[in-house]
Amino acid sequence: MANIKSAIKRAELNVKANELNSTQKSAMRTAIKKFDAAVAEGADNVQELFQKASSAIDKAETKGLIKKNKASRDKSRLAAKIAK
Repeated sequence: MANIKSAIKRAELNVKANELNSTQKSAMRTAIKKFDAAVAEGADNVQELFQKASSAIDKAETKGLIKKNKASRDKSRLAAKIAK
């Protein structure tokens, strides 16, 4: 563990940031899984779930949790599943 006061504060902030980032990334994954499940069973609210998943991906990309190309790739794959 760090001895310097500023390093101790930084370590505490890193723990908080890690929790927030993990929560945000988990929410994104959950939205994608809900969309995939809805597509698989042919639910009526697929378009709504697509919007939520796409929004979650955009938020994760904006916050730097995933890269721009991954966000684009994920959204493209979701859109392709709707088109089928």
